[in-house]
Amino acid sequence: MTTEPEKLQEARDLFIEQWGAMGSLWGVTRTMAQTHAALLAAEEPVSTDDLMHELGISRGNANQTLRQLVEWGLVRSVRVRGDRKEYFVAEKKVWKIFCIIARERKRREIDPALAVLRECAARTNGLRNRNAKGFHKLVSQLADFLSTANNILERAAAREESTVIPALLKLFG
Repeated sequence: MTTEPEKLQEARDLFIEQWGAMGSLWGVTRTMAQTHAALLAAEEPVSTDDLMHELGISRGNANQTLRQLVEWGLVRSVRVRGDRKEYFVAEKKVWKIFCIIARERKRREIDPALAVLRECAARTNGLRNRNAKGFHKLVSQLADFLSTANNILERAAAREESTVIPALLKLFG
């Protein structure tokens, strides 16, 4: 018979594995996403050594991953009284996590893609060839769409708490 702590550990392991797999969708390494998941699932601050053991990663990998998570603002370093080790805790507010990830994805993916689309539109503006006109129209429409989606995302992520998302969930739920 499986005990309650064993069931919890199995669920945590499944969560960490799935969060790691999702990491590639938001442009981070599996290890970074798994580290984030382990910290999300932790009730108490976690040391680098504990993360290394739980995830089976090297000290260098753990340190680099934690530094990135701190830079993103998903994790913060804390001190535990009476212990010289550095410990880490994850931001646990779901909306804030979403906003942080959206902001980073915008900076790393959307902004560069939008710049390239606009550059392509500028380079083909005024060309008369049928193929050039079609390409210009396509990249212009893509840039407009991405810009609109980006504006919506920025407005939603700028709020401390979302009023839009819960309404949408009720509508589609």
